[in-house]
Amino acid sequence: MDNYIRGLPKAELHLHIEGALEPELAFQLADKHGVKLPHASVEDLRRAYRFSSLQSFLDIYYANADVLRDEEDFYLLTQAYLRKAHSQGVVHAEIFFDPQMHTARGVPLAMVLGGIRGALLQAQRESGMTSRIIMCFLRHLSAEDAMRTLEEALPYKHDIAAVGLDSSESGHPPAKFAEVFARARRAGWQAVAHAGEEGPASYIRDALDVLDVVRIDHGVRCEEDEALMQRLIDEQIPLTMCPLSNVRLRVFESMEQHNLKRLFERGLCVTVNSDDPAYFGGYILENYLAVQQALGLTRAQLALLASNSIQGSFLDDQEKRRWRSAIQNYAAAAGAETPHTN
Repeated sequence: MDNYIRGLPKAELHLHIEGALEPELAFQLADKHGVKLPHASVEDLRRAYRFSSLQSFLDIYYANADVLRDEEDFYLLTQAYLRKAHSQGVVHAEIFFDPQMHTARGVPLAMVLGGIRGALLQAQRESGMTSRIIMCFLRHLSAEDAMRTLEEALPYKHDIAAVGLDSSESGHPPAKFAEVFARARRAGWQAVAHAGEEGPASYIRDALDVLDVVRIDHGVRCEEDEALMQRLIDEQIPLTMCPLSNVRLRVFESMEQHNLKRLFERGLCVTVNSDDPAYFGGYILENYLAVQQALGLTRAQLALLASNSIQGSFLDDQEKRRWRSAIQNYAAAAGAETPHTN
């Protein structure tokens, strides 16, 4: 099964590049910049990755990000993620980054984007792996701060495919950023948003209706609202689920309790992603393996999850058809029934 999943062409649609900062690279960059991390060693830092909530994770996440200080740092961070993802069958990656996390520390937006973009272009040259960049706003900060960030990013429109919304969800409803997302749409950007992870199902509905997003990141609490469930099925709104993250952050107590398979079998456009892989115990392969083992997914179902990831991406229709055909052929060669769309 490991080899089957590894070879399955797939897209990753929910990946925070800052969350791919492995402890080894964090200490390497800390030494480079003379930054003192709050942990004594790589092992000590890794042991700290036992989280009780989203906030307990974010506290360490933001502290570690302080080592990212120049364009080379963002290049090395992105390059390391892309090489790992490519080795696990990712053919297309849509990468979140949090500009406010860096500009607040005096790191220019151009420097952040330059490093990320450089690594993405190199990966495409070397392996053919395609990508998109999604600029996220930190929802625990003000809408005014998000608007300033959006305006600052306008000169880099050609580098950014969409805007998103992440960070602490509870108490920060989508409506808080209605004007920011309206401005982004006028600028020609697509939109996605984290919703229904720690926040209620109503946040999912508001992300769709108020922010006009085309994709929901997480969305596990959609089951609280049956009418919303039916809408997600009818409109085939992609849900970018992150199973290992959900268990590590206590959204579910165990993988066996995760609702991914239940939603998938209802006909929702569910996808599997790694979120912040350096912190949550695995990249995309480990996430696929975890849900397969815990929920008993068949090879055909895994192929359909991969097909959903391609369909839910920002690839053009021709590329989507090419990769979905490749998934069909791969599954058929492995003896799985041909995957079909929901």
